[in-house]
Amino acid sequence: MVNRVNADIGPWAKSFPAASWGSSQAEFLGTSPRLSHFSTPLLTIDSGAAASNVALMANWVNERGFELAPHGKTTMAPKLWHQVLAAGAWGITLATPWQVQLARSMGIERILLANELVDPVALEWLGSELADPGFEFVCWVDSIDAVNAMRAGLRRSARPVDVVVELGGARTGARSIPEALAVVAAAEAAPELRLVGVGGYEGAMGGSRSAADVAAVERYLADLVALNSAVHWQQRPIVTAGGSAFFDLVAEALIPLVGSATVIVRSGAYQLHDAGFYQGITPLAELRSAIHGWSRVLSRPEPGLAIVDGGKRDFPYDLDMPRSDFGSLSKMNDQHGFLPLAATAVVNVGDVLRLDLSHPCTALDKWRLVPMVDSADSSDPVVIDLVETFF
Repeated sequence: MVNRVNADIGPWAKSFPAASWGSSQAEFLGTSPRLSHFSTPLLTIDSGAAASNVALMANWVNERGFELAPHGKTTMAPKLWHQVLAAGAWGITLATPWQVQLARSMGIERILLANELVDPVALEWLGSELADPGFEFVCWVDSIDAVNAMRAGLRRSARPVDVVVELGGARTGARSIPEALAVVAAAEAAPELRLVGVGGYEGAMGGSRSAADVAAVERYLADLVALNSAVHWQQRPIVTAGGSAFFDLVAEALIPLVGSATVIVRSGAYQLHDAGFYQGITPLAELRSAIHGWSRVLSRPEPGLAIVDGGKRDFPYDLDMPRSDFGSLSKMNDQHGFLPLAATAVVNVGDVLRLDLSHPCTALDKWRLVPMVDSADSSDPVVIDLVETFF
């Protein structure tokens, strides 16, 4: 696998100044670049906000006796993965075999694959990778068919694969406790596997803080606790849940298990947070948005409208539209954003607008190299680091 960490800057680095091309990342940072040196559109990470978010969540899990395995698919940025690991995270959660392979190439030694693994090519690789005794790996399994697929793909595995039986209800996962217990029995009978816990994803049960969604999440978590209790564990099990929206409800349900189980929360969006969906639903109000877009006004083609140079190829739009001080974008094309304006708004061609964004999971995937600034609130932020992404 090609490792392009700290690759020299070139035209592939979107919106970086042409003067940086051919420089190493360290050389470029040595010039103390500022935001005004970059073209637009641009995405930035606020260093102070990200560091504050990481510390807040580390304290939150430590106070409850939980472990934290942040979901790495949110950023796909090894530098940000290592930031949470340095703050005490148990490991990194990932979603696909390829993401696991990338993480291994970047030195990640403890990985939770929050998904089923039935791809024979990926299983063959995993079986070989497990020859490294320092590599800790856990994945989900939710059916007897999945158990059989794993067994077939792991016939030459260096050691058994640790599995968590997934209890579901809206996506993958066994649909009832009896079904999950049948998977438990199949996994326990498979010499290629080692049953280590139970888990799932409560966020699929609801997307808001409505009474109905909260009740659905609470029912799911109660079933997860019941499933754990129904298994006759021979060792301390893992019990894992907790996306970025309902980890307070996860805490209420799972904190009684702390003495007998390793409770792992997998929240990932908290590190960068946002100013939209997660700001509205997070139970940790002190989190701050660390991602911002910067977009230049291209045109004022008619009264009450500005066209900016950031579009769907640059900023997330799947949950909420980017929002400026003058209001939210009303529409986005691939490379254009439509900003309705009040009659009194003073917005001129060439002005650069800071955009608050929603949904960190679909922000970084549009960028290969992201400037990290000292503070997005500065009049001309200083770029103090560069974050590479791998999507």
